[in-house]
Amino acid sequence: MCATVHQDVTGLSVTGSFHEQPRMRGKGIPKPAKRSVRWPAKRVNSYFGLAGALAASMFWGPQAHAADVDVAIVFAVDFSSSIDPKIADLQREGHAAALTSPEIIAAITRNYVGCISVAYFEWSSPGHARTVLPWTNICGLEDARAAASVISKEGDTGITRRGRRGTSVSSAIDIGSLLLDQFPGKAARKVIDISSNGENNDGLPVQPSRLNAIAKGYTINAIAIPMEDESPDNTLASYFAKSVIGGSQAFVITPKGPDDYVMALRRKLVTEVSMNVDRPL
Repeated sequence: MCATVHQDVTGLSVTGSFHEQPRMRGKGIPKPAKRSVRWPAKRVNSYFGLAGALAASMFWGPQAHAADVDVAIVFAVDFSSSIDPKIADLQREGHAAALTSPEIIAAITRNYVGCISVAYFEWSSPGHARTVLPWTNICGLEDARAAASVISKEGDTGITRRGRRGTSVSSAIDIGSLLLDQFPGKAARKVIDISSNGENNDGLPVQPSRLNAIAKGYTINAIAIPMEDESPDNTLASYFAKSVIGGSQAFVITPKGPDDYVMALRRKLVTEVSMNVDRPL
C-alpha cells in the first residue's frame, strides 16, 4: 500500500463550493512539441528566457482557450540520469494508466465543471526540460485516452540518459509554476504534480521556488519513488514533505514497490481532482 503525508501550508479550507460553470468539451490533442527547453542556471533573467522558449515549443489547443475547468494539473516528471528504463516505464505508463482509470474518469465527470486540464513535461538539471503534452482538456474517457496515448508514445523511455546530469527540483517547480501562470483558461485549482526519485542536487535551492509557487496560490504535490537502498530514517518522502510540497492540502505519496506506483498515482489524482477549495475563479 502507498503512504501519504499531508501538509497544509496556506490554511485554506477544502470545504465549500464554486459557482457552477458551463461544461466545455475538449476537441482533440495538440501535436506535442519535441524541442528541448533550455534556460540559464541563474535566476536572473531566467524567467524571460524560459517564457520565450516555452512559448515557442508549446501549442495551446483551441479547446483550452474557451474552457473553464475544475483543476489544472502540471505533471512534472523526472528524467534525470538516475531514471533507468524500469523507472521511466513506471512513470510514463503509470500516468497514462492513471488518467484512463475508472476512478479518475468518475472523479472528473462528477465534479462541478466536469473537466480538468493537464500538461506533462519532463525535467532534470537546469536547462534540460522537454514538453510531452501541452495543456489539454480532459472531460471524459475519450479525451483521457487521447492524452494517455501521447504520454505513452512520447514520454521518456530512460534508454538515453546522456547529458541529463542532476536532479533540479527547483527547476521543475519553476517550470510548473510558469506553465500555470500561462494557463489559457480559468481553473478552480492549480496544481504542480512532481514525480521523482531524488532530492534537489542541482541548480538553485528549492525553497525560493517553492515559496514563489505557494504565494501564487498553487499547490505542489509529489509522488516520491524510493531507491532500493533508501534508509528508513532518511526517506525521500520525508524530504519532499519537509522541503518540496506546499499549498492547500498538499501531500506526498510513496509507492511501496513497482507494482504499487500506478495505484499510488491513481490515488493521488483522485485526491487532486476531488479536492474543492472555496475560492473565486
